[in-house]
This record gives sequence, C-alpha cells and structure tokens, in this order.
Amino acid sequence: MKNNYCVIMAGGIGSRFWPFSKNNKPKQFLDFFGTGRSLLQMTFDRFANVVPAENILIVTNKVYKQLILEQLPQIKESQILLEPMRRNTAPCIAYAISWIKSENENANIIVAPSDHLILKESEFLDVIRKGLDYVKHNDTLLTLGIKPNRPETGYGYIQIEEMNGEFCKVKTFTEKPDLELAKVFLESGEFFWNSGIFLWNVQTIYKAFEELLPDVFARFESGKEKWNTPAEEAFINEIYPSCENVSIDYGILEKANNVSVLCAEFGWSDLGTWGSLYELSPKDENENVTLKCYTQFYQSKGNVVALPEGKLAVIEGLQDYIIAESDNTILICRKTEEQKIRQMVNDVAVRFDGDYI
Repeated sequence: MKNNYCVIMAGGIGSRFWPFSKNNKPKQFLDFFGTGRSLLQMTFDRFANVVPAENILIVTNKVYKQLILEQLPQIKESQILLEPMRRNTAPCIAYAISWIKSENENANIIVAPSDHLILKESEFLDVIRKGLDYVKHNDTLLTLGIKPNRPETGYGYIQIEEMNGEFCKVKTFTEKPDLELAKVFLESGEFFWNSGIFLWNVQTIYKAFEELLPDVFARFESGKEKWNTPAEEAFINEIYPSCENVSIDYGILEKANNVSVLCAEFGWSDLGTWGSLYELSPKDENENVTLKCYTQFYQSKGNVVALPEGKLAVIEGLQDYIIAESDNTILICRKTEEQKIRQMVNDVAVRFDGDYI
C-alpha cells in the first residue's frame, strides 16, 4: 500500500450549485446530505481505505487552504498543493504527479474530483484496488467508465473498441452530447460515462506529459528539486500563470494511444447540478425533495428546496422548481432552466461588483 497515492482535485467553485455553493465555500466543502461530512471529507474517507492518509494530496486554490486544514485536520500542510489560479486539470495533475515522483518513483496514483458521490463504497473500493494493480503492471492510462442507465446529456462519454474482459482499450472520448446523440450512445452499448477518475503509474503519466504536453511538462520539470521544500510555493506562483489552460482529457487522454477503461457500476454520480442532486435525494409522495430545512407543500410537485438548517419554506402551486437560499441570496429557478445558473452568477457578479457570489 505504501506505493499507492491519491490526488484529490478540490479547487473548483461549483457555480452550478449557486447560491448554496459560493466562492468562499464551494460545494466540495458543504454537507449536502446532513451526514456531518462534506463532499471533500467523504472523498478523503473513501480513499483512505486504499491509500495511506499521508499519501493523499489535495490540490486546491490557495484561498481554500485554511478550510481544508479545518475539514481534514489529519493531514499535514505539505499535503495541500496550492494553485495560485485556476488552470484546468492538466496543470493541476502535472503539479501533483511531479510532487509525487520526487517522493516515490514507483507510485501508483489515483486522481479523483472532490465532489463525487459513491453509493456502493465497497464495490467502488474493489474496483480501485483492481485498477491500482493493473496500472502497476501495465503501461497504461486507466479511466473508470460507468455503464449508463439513461441518455444523460450532462456527462462526457467514452467509446470502447470492443468489450474484451474488464479492461478495454478506449476508442474515442466525446464531450457532453445532445439528447438524440445520448440516446444513440445508450443503445449502442459501446459508450460509458466518463467518471473523471483516473489511475496510472507515475512513470506512465510522466512520459505522457513529456510527449503530449511538453510545454507544461518542461515548466514543472524545471523546478523538480523544489518539491516539498520552502521554495515550492514561490516556484509554483512563478510558473502557473504561463501554464496552458487545458484539461487532462483534451491535453493527454484524447491523444494518447495507451488509454484503457475499466467499466464498472458502483452507484456513481457527478454531483454537478441541482438536477443530479434531486435525482439522488429521497422524495415525498409528490416527488418533492427537502434538504436540511423544513417544508410544507400545497399543490406542489417535483421541487427541490435547500435552505439553511432550521428554516421553514411554505410553498404553494410550484412544480419542478429549485428553491435555494444561502446567506443573503435566494434562487428560484425552474429545474429545466438550471443550465442558465452559471450565466445568472456572472450577471450578479457584474451588477453587484462581486457581491452575493
């Protein structure tokens, strides 16, 4: 187990969950389900079953350092890798793998977002163990694919070449499709949801960066003697602004010829939207969802209500709405229009000079 590492990406702002998720406390730091654990804490707890706690790194924006230390008091400050600005997932991962390689050249690494929900944890951990063993013995970049159960337009898809045991070669990656294309993907049996969870040996991913993102690789390689030293932060602050803003999917996985997928089912959800949270939450007899607060409904159906703990909402005559309040902000939005929330956040930021977000 000592060669197993985990990188948890926790720098996002979760604007699609506004106003519940705000800049000063994004969704990964929130307890959505009233369990007493935030999404980040649940993610850390999950991976601590297969990776020593001291080998779990959190990559995040520097403004969230204190919040992480509060939520994860068991980790050292050196396990928090601080990005001075957001530069998408490829630079984030390049930073983490460079840091890990300086510590352990035989490391097998899991990379995962901080805000996913896993309903079947034991099945998930079995899949992770299997994946770690596979990348230990194979020169491959492995991603976890989820068997789709509906024509989902909010996820990326992975097409496999052929079903050949549990591990399959990837044919193509496809970004979020429209509904008609998602239906074709579902019916074909060749497409799986891209979970955004990756596994690889540090040597394999290092070589992929050197070949496919040489500029990013060269920047991090130039400071390899500074990892886990007092000089690390200044070096990262210097090189990060000039790193290409590119995702790991586009920069590496779509171009590499050694990408595999392990197809599995373990009750996975990318908690990316109010709609996904609604689907996962318990509902009353009229399909209404209540999160952390109290509600009284009249002639109302299919709503999701999220207010501060102890608050009461009395709702009459609404169907399929999001009603969410946090601090000084209330959102009332049709569920079918939730893709506009990001634009709403931008409009509010401009009109109120950055307040309320």
